[in-house]
Amino acid sequence: MNIEISNICNLQCSFCPPVEREKKMMSLEVFESVITQVAPLTDQVTLHLMGDPLVHPKLAEFINICANHQVPVFLVTNGVLMNAMKEDLLLHPILRQVNFSLHSFHDNYGDKDPTIYLNKIFNYTRRAMAERPDLYLNFRLWNLDAPLGTGAHNRSMLDRVGTEFGFNFNEAIDVRRNKSIRIQDRLYLHFDTEFTWPSVDLPLLGTKGTCYGLSSHFGVLADGTLVPCCLDKEGKVPLGNVKDASVESILGSDRAMKILKGFKDHKLVENLCQRCQYITRFQ
Repeated sequence: MNIEISNICNLQCSFCPPVEREKKMMSLEVFESVITQVAPLTDQVTLHLMGDPLVHPKLAEFINICANHQVPVFLVTNGVLMNAMKEDLLLHPILRQVNFSLHSFHDNYGDKDPTIYLNKIFNYTRRAMAERPDLYLNFRLWNLDAPLGTGAHNRSMLDRVGTEFGFNFNEAIDVRRNKSIRIQDRLYLHFDTEFTWPSVDLPLLGTKGTCYGLSSHFGVLADGTLVPCCLDKEGKVPLGNVKDASVESILGSDRAMKILKGFKDHKLVENLCQRCQYITRFQ
């Protein structure tokens, strides 16, 4: 499941639309309440929906809460805020996987030299491979063939990763066929293409389809709103608030049950779902 500990990010990537909601950081009390309730339901928790987890000043406390309840952590970050203290923190035994969105750098900083940025991530990666050989590490490089120069920048990033870890990327990468390549041990490269975030303002795409929302995952936004999937970035399908009701009762609400039954019957009952590109991925 996704718990958004903060909807604030230190970058503004072109592929990630601005958050329209009020800027918010989740309190430790709300987080622990949610973790206590979902610990029996989930095999891991992701500390974002929008925002970058490294922005939250109490990230260490959030990770400790997960450790206390034995809930493994999946963490995604752009990595810009990495430093020695965060490096130690992200080696905590409760972390199961750490993803770095390398494509975010040139998207925000243009032609700026990424050496310092990459060295911080590479140093952490080297430590993790030595100290946490069980930890999965993922470098995200999306839009390798994108126009306007971003594809070339990401290809350059690819070359730097290959040089650092002794891996040859000679062959063209077809992201339609292969979205992940193992570099060594548990270090992987992840490829994909940019997608359009669903919005109720977008044209209708269809009323038939299915999704893994509410069956494999759900999200809790920074203000406590529980949403059916990780792409409801503005909370347009609010099922309830964990400050007012239990997670179990919210997931068992009439609206949640109608959404879930709709997915099982290949019917999209919510306006947002009817305008989500992801329905095409399950056809």
